[in-house]
Amino acid sequence: MVGYGKKLRELQIQEWKGYYINYKLMKKKVKRYVEQLEVGAQNRHNVLRDFSMLLDNQIEKIVLFLLEQQGVLAHRLLDIGKEHHTLFEHPNSVKISELQEAYRDVGRDLLRLLNFLEMNAIGLRKILKKIDKRFGYKFTDYYVKTRANHPYSQLRQVFRHVGIGAVVGVLSHGLADLQDLQQSQGSYISIYDQPSYTHQDPVLKSIKEAVGRLSNSTNFLQFLGRHAFIMQEELPSPPEDHIVDERYHFMSLLLNLANTFLYMVNTYIIVPTADNYTLNLGAAASVCGVVIGTMAVAQMFSSVYFSAWSNRSYLRPLVFSSIVLLIGNTLYALAFDMNSIVVLLIGRLFCGLGSARAINRRYISDCVPSKLRMQASAGFVSASALGMACGPALACLLQTDFRIYRFTMNQDTLPGWVMSLAWLIYLLWLWICFKEPAHENQANLVLYEADTGPAVHVAVENEPTQPLLMNSEEKEQDEEGEEENDNAEETKKPVTSIVVAYKLLTPAVKVQLFVYFMLKYAMEIVLAESSLVTEYYFIWSTSNVSIFLACLGLTVLPVNIVVGNYISNIFEERQVLLTSEIMVCIGLLLSFHIMIPYSVTQYVGSALLTFVSAEVLEGVNLSLLSKMMSSRLSRGTFNGGLLSTEAGTLARVIADGTITISGYFSESNLLNTTLLPALLICVSSIIATCYSYNSLY
Repeated sequence: MVGYGKKLRELQIQEWKGYYINYKLMKKKVKRYVEQLEVGAQNRHNVLRDFSMLLDNQIEKIVLFLLEQQGVLAHRLLDIGKEHHTLFEHPNSVKISELQEAYRDVGRDLLRLLNFLEMNAIGLRKILKKIDKRFGYKFTDYYVKTRANHPYSQLRQVFRHVGIGAVVGVLSHGLADLQDLQQSQGSYISIYDQPSYTHQDPVLKSIKEAVGRLSNSTNFLQFLGRHAFIMQEELPSPPEDHIVDERYHFMSLLLNLANTFLYMVNTYIIVPTADNYTLNLGAAASVCGVVIGTMAVAQMFSSVYFSAWSNRSYLRPLVFSSIVLLIGNTLYALAFDMNSIVVLLIGRLFCGLGSARAINRRYISDCVPSKLRMQASAGFVSASALGMACGPALACLLQTDFRIYRFTMNQDTLPGWVMSLAWLIYLLWLWICFKEPAHENQANLVLYEADTGPAVHVAVENEPTQPLLMNSEEKEQDEEGEEENDNAEETKKPVTSIVVAYKLLTPAVKVQLFVYFMLKYAMEIVLAESSLVTEYYFIWSTSNVSIFLACLGLTVLPVNIVVGNYISNIFEERQVLLTSEIMVCIGLLLSFHIMIPYSVTQYVGSALLTFVSAEVLEGVNLSLLSKMMSSRLSRGTFNGGLLSTEAGTLARVIADGTITISGYFSESNLLNTTLLPALLICVSSIIATCYSYNSLY
């Protein structure tokens, strides 16, 4: 992982070098201010004022250059436009091609300008995070609040790229008109009169992607991919992409996604029948909360050791996971004939110990090229959502009762037998088709050896080396300590413990992890207690519960289509985040049993509102987390994905435990008793979000 300062030097456009954010200067200022504050030579008020002035000057320099370049592009487009208009009187295919290329040249220069703007926007975000971390107080909160909402805000120019849309509009209109003129041989039809017009020049497509990255505008695929929370470096380097290309294998990715799908089916296939199973084994129906939650308890541990194991291999942990899940589901099915609740819980414990979601995320992050990573991430989330819907739906089809030899096959045991067979088939498919990718360190060695030769390879392998002579630029950088600062603050080594990972979390990141905990808690309450609540109030059958849960799972993709294509492009992520939290809160409030009788409409409507709002919340929450988390948490064992998984799994464990405890005391008050802590946690998350709102930038 290369520091931003070094990448800024490598990737910046040299003729524009003086107009980029002076990241090195600001890092030095931050370090100096920290030292002065420690010895009492500065007070916080002066630091706040001085650093704000420094940032204002840097942003002003960027914005004025941006406006100047926009003017140059506008002038060029004006000249092209004059020639463009003459073509309507005298169409000429050669002239059309020349003008198309002229428009594309402007588009390529606009791409350079967008790249310039994007790198500066990343630098601003990084320096704001750095000063918050080093000073220990909310500088970002103050700076964004006072600058972003001001009528003369220049910060908004950087993050909202005001004016560039007009240039993109002229380019789009011009290229579309020329394309139409060329195809219609002289008869002009405006792009505005063609709602179904689909042609898009490759240059325009690249511009659209660049604008989307800069403005956070998104689409269904990107929004869905965020749910995977696979953190990516903001400025990836070409050599890394080359290494990943060498490690990519489509069938292995497909097996990885199949593992995700099967595990989610395995998680939710028992939810409609867990209460009936525990009753048949002589326990209370509410013990189903423990049965469901046991898998989540084990998953908290399996996520850590699988994440660590993936540093060395992907195939072996996936094989181990499949074997453990095969054993766990077999024990779950055998518990009925053995009449043992202990065997049932051990079976679910084994299923949790076989959770390879950390492997699934890690494989996509490390072995899928960046150009395909968003699609793979969306595939990961889609597989999860499909598995979540298919689990209960499959349980609905297993409503039968017969025996094979001494083994009972009914609605309680068949989920275990079916999943055992599924994992056995998957294990054989995995063993035959999965291709173990080269280890990351090995890939780096191969690439380095190809560039430098075997002699250097031996030296690097045995001990670090230092060249005897350095050129002037390298010497200057060494003296200034740029690389030392980058390595000290954003070390190349991944985080090696959960304690170190926690220390890297800023207050705003902690708030977002708490929001993630809240939404997973609310979703688990809705899903896990559904069979108990619906049987008590509405006398629903297992089939009815299964259909209800399957319908909830099927809302995931349509909701994300709406949010990804429309809502997220109209509102800021933090606005969608806060609104979604409030909607989850309203859904929980509507779920309480206050009025008598408690109707199906009230229960289904409130559960749907809670679940859908939590799904929307998850996308924007994980997107914000990926931007605010330290870059050190993008890879390694204790990565951002593991932290979010642990937070969500802990929420599920506590929610399932709450269901069991509440049902033990009073089944009639189960609904209100379980909803009350969910409501309190939700209200707390809303307050925390409001407190850190200006830091969510």
